[in-house]
Amino acid sequence: MEIWKWVFVGVIWYAGLVLSISDVELDRGQRTERISGSAGDVLEDDPVGKLKVFVYELPSKYNKKILQKDSRCLTHMFAAEIFMHRFLLSSLVRTLNPNEADWFYTPVYTTCDLTPTGLPLPFKSPRIMRSAIQLISSIWPYWNRTEGADHFFIVPHDFGACFHYQEETAIERGILPMLQRATLVQTFGQRNHVCLKDGSITIPPYAPPQKMQTHLIPEKTPRSIFVYFRGLFYDVGNDPEGGYYARGARAAVWENFKNNPLFDISTEHPTTYYEDMQRAVFCLCPLGWAPWSPRLVEAVIFGCIPVIIADDIVLPFADAIPWEEIGVFVDEKDVPNLDTMLTSIPPEVILRKQRLLANPSMKQAMLFPQPAQARDAFHQVLNGLARKLPHDRSVYLKSGEKILNWTAGPVGDLKPW
Repeated sequence: MEIWKWVFVGVIWYAGLVLSISDVELDRGQRTERISGSAGDVLEDDPVGKLKVFVYELPSKYNKKILQKDSRCLTHMFAAEIFMHRFLLSSLVRTLNPNEADWFYTPVYTTCDLTPTGLPLPFKSPRIMRSAIQLISSIWPYWNRTEGADHFFIVPHDFGACFHYQEETAIERGILPMLQRATLVQTFGQRNHVCLKDGSITIPPYAPPQKMQTHLIPEKTPRSIFVYFRGLFYDVGNDPEGGYYARGARAAVWENFKNNPLFDISTEHPTTYYEDMQRAVFCLCPLGWAPWSPRLVEAVIFGCIPVIIADDIVLPFADAIPWEEIGVFVDEKDVPNLDTMLTSIPPEVILRKQRLLANPSMKQAMLFPQPAQARDAFHQVLNGLARKLPHDRSVYLKSGEKILNWTAGPVGDLKPW
């Protein structure tokens, strides 16, 4: 009887949405909506001429040779560190004169040493980073004058520069001490968390633009799926007792809605995954081991309203992308009420979110395309760095002054790499 109740609710809700869309069809010219206010201006900023970046030339063992060992690094969700390096080498903001640089970039691929299942080896990442910093500080004078305060690093690990995929261990480790003064560009973002330091720039995870482009379907295809999700609900291998993985939020989705016909949810990952997202009104973006995942990028690209279930998450480029306007935020404790919350959203609100999601600038800001394009994620990172200028004079150390403790942190991190 319960299932027929939801079938009835779904039919009534969807019919109402279709009628509302028909009413709006008269204004076919407005298929997208510009982001209003300062966010829209920030999103369309051009960083060229606002900053200069010096790229350290490191031995290839820190980047290219690591990549040569495993080409999977080019397609996994941590690949932003590789493509940001390639972008900066040919970017108009690059300077070959370090004395005129505003920022210094160290191209080290800390997530490219992978296990057979494709996960970064966490115990090697901090050692690679330490080795690279020791090298630049011994050859060039620029690190030593600020101890990294005018340097930025790409750290797309699950928990950023804490360099571990399990939160408990990441918190115990903390941010690598040598990076305490640097600006961290990372996918991880959660308020009041030891793995997110003030001044960090939160970026989207890498999702392959060309692959998504090949799966686009006609724009007028009806969105006949109400709620869509594909992924794990339980991680039995790493969390056999349950409740720790995703803080129980994914398990709550499954237990409450596995038999609800409004919810198309499964652990199976079909070949039509991208097409299905384009047929869905809402796409669930719950936390996993970390609060972020590529689903957020995929939802925006495919115009599926992201339902963000990750308490205190800090979202990518939050000063440029109006997440509150394009997404739906659900507290982890409220997951059992997800059906009621989503069906109660007025159709006109859904339509506006869809128009905003259709804005090309919104989609472009979430991607790291090759070659780079105006207003893409590369340029949003540069905009974030430009807005931090000029550096306060306090970042420059007095002669002989030292702030960082180079021997702090886990003993394993101090082993040579």
